[in-house]
Amino acid sequence: MVSWFINATIKELKHKLDTFEITSKQLVFLYLEQIASFNPKINAMIEINPQAVHLAEMLDYERKTTGKRGILHGIPIVIKDNIDTKDKMHTSAGSLLLKDSFAKEDAFLVKNLRRAGAIILGKTNLTEWANFIADDMPNGYSSRGGQVLNPYGDSFDVGGSSSGSGAAIAASFAAAAIGTETSGSILSPSSQNSLVGIKPTIGLISRSGVIPISHTQDTPGPMTKTVEDAAIILNVLVGQDESDPVTLSNPLLQEDFTNFLDKDGLKGKRLGIARDPYYTELTDERLEVVQSAIKVLEKLGAEIVDSVKFPTPDEDWNIDVMLYEFKRDIHSYLATVECSLGVKTLKDLIEKNKEIGEDALNYGQEIFLKAEATSGNLTDPVYLKRLMEDGYHSRENGIDAVMKKHQLDALLFPSYYGSGIAAKAGYPSITVPAGYTKLGEPIGITFTGQAFSEPELLKLAYAFEQATKHRKAPLLDKETV
Repeated sequence: MVSWFINATIKELKHKLDTFEITSKQLVFLYLEQIASFNPKINAMIEINPQAVHLAEMLDYERKTTGKRGILHGIPIVIKDNIDTKDKMHTSAGSLLLKDSFAKEDAFLVKNLRRAGAIILGKTNLTEWANFIADDMPNGYSSRGGQVLNPYGDSFDVGGSSSGSGAAIAASFAAAAIGTETSGSILSPSSQNSLVGIKPTIGLISRSGVIPISHTQDTPGPMTKTVEDAAIILNVLVGQDESDPVTLSNPLLQEDFTNFLDKDGLKGKRLGIARDPYYTELTDERLEVVQSAIKVLEKLGAEIVDSVKFPTPDEDWNIDVMLYEFKRDIHSYLATVECSLGVKTLKDLIEKNKEIGEDALNYGQEIFLKAEATSGNLTDPVYLKRLMEDGYHSRENGIDAVMKKHQLDALLFPSYYGSGIAAKAGYPSITVPAGYTKLGEPIGITFTGQAFSEPELLKLAYAFEQATKHRKAPLLDKETV
């Protein structure tokens, strides 16, 4: 028998809390029981908040005495272990080097969640250093947390780097999760775990208190079971933060994103499909799922503009910008934390990893070494040239050019395959479940638009979701876990 909370949405949880059918404390225990039963195999959670039960008791008391703060009052949320919390939990990026590290204050987004009454239930495992340490590290592996497995099947890629966030929500370890993305790290695990994931426009959500890779591309975002849940979380995460100036020019600051949930949101919309190179690498079975989704989109009133081409489809995308920015930005971050190992620079991280040996370097640290080999100077001509080229070929001569030429409302990608160009552009994407292969592997489709087009993308994703209702919970039993 499936427990009632397995498929419960945030609004359904809210209703039970509002009518006192259940308390937040009881809800926390339900999720903790689920974690205790299935996390030993899935390995999605890297740490549980020791104060979670007491926070739930406090919020239950507050609900009875002074009323609720909002829709997230008493709702358990999990967050990726590269997001700072000023509490009894560590923030480690999955690294043994930071396993004893404590943040001096909450990340800006965590402050927003707490203010809204959300309970930070724990932190999720991830691909170590958000997959920015080794070339061959598998999705979901960290030296501190081990390997995250996909709840839909051990043989399926769990996606990354927000692997634990994806697996945790698929397995119903919390109501929703927060992931982070530099290039594909929300979209990939959301698609692989049959979730909705929003990679926002750079500037919609503050990055303050998030262990950085690239200030050009980094962004947090929600990972949830439904589009409505993602919109609800997005409402809370958005805010202006003087510590992250890019948020100060956010034009969507006052929007309620749930207002854009329109079942008819696909009618009359033009969706562009860039077959080459984004669809050509799909297996026949995965392509069949995506093609079925495209047919549904057409039935729902969308006009499909097939085989659109980017002006520079063969642009030599690389990680040069990230290498330079990581070396610079990680120094700034390490200066803000308390860590018994005393690491303060990228060079310190490299040397301490060597001292620990195989336990820390099971897959090496080639990316760390590449970043250390750069000057780390953001006036370096090599960095500035690549920064400008990335921006031009992803925006003006990339997504903007294609959407203008074909008068598109959005681009449609299979799974997370278009995440790279959107990441370089700093533009938003939403992935939504599209079905499963015959073996049960989740497949998603992703809508991508121009800067701050989240309202439009929410309409498209919601209309498709409501018409199809593809998502189903994984079967977690003795045979699979």
